[in-house]
Amino acid sequence: MSETVLWPKALRASVKVGADREIVTAYPYRNACPTSVWSKLIDEAEREITFAGYTNYFLWQEQSRLPDRLKAKTSAGCKVRFLIGDPESDVTRRREEVEGVPLTVGTRIRITLDALERMGAVDGLEARFSDEHIALSVFSFDDEMLVTPHLSSLLGHESPMLHLRRLGDDGLFDRFAGHVAALWEGGRPVG
Repeated sequence: MSETVLWPKALRASVKVGADREIVTAYPYRNACPTSVWSKLIDEAEREITFAGYTNYFLWQEQSRLPDRLKAKTSAGCKVRFLIGDPESDVTRRREEVEGVPLTVGTRIRITLDALERMGAVDGLEARFSDEHIALSVFSFDDEMLVTPHLSSLLGHESPMLHLRRLGDDGLFDRFAGHVAALWEGGRPVG
């Protein structure tokens, strides 16, 4: 017999047994996640890193020496991908109207584009445009992931974030990974 049959209440009270078992931590705000968590996930990833945030601009300010670290990752065989919004799209312009802040969405995207351009051509690093992830950011690092569902008119850092760890097929991790894979396939190359 399984533990859930023998001790259903006790087990549910102390151990995650449902779909939420892939949730490592939940943060009420993206910026409540310590930068050390981001650093650990970036530095320990070996196979693939995907930054599927609409702007990704905060990474360049919060992660020291990020270009060098990403270049080292790609040199070691890790694939690094950026999925960002198009700074010239109607989706971006509408979002700028909703947010109404001086540091516009287009400007934040251009910060990422500039940082990527400064890195030069890097084997193993790709970037694509997609406007379909405006309401959801997914940052994946091998079998771990940070997911931000964006709330209404709030900025990304003001929205909640989940830290997920892949534990099996078709769980939360795989569902979000599949979403990003579809967006990546439909994306347009940057540059």
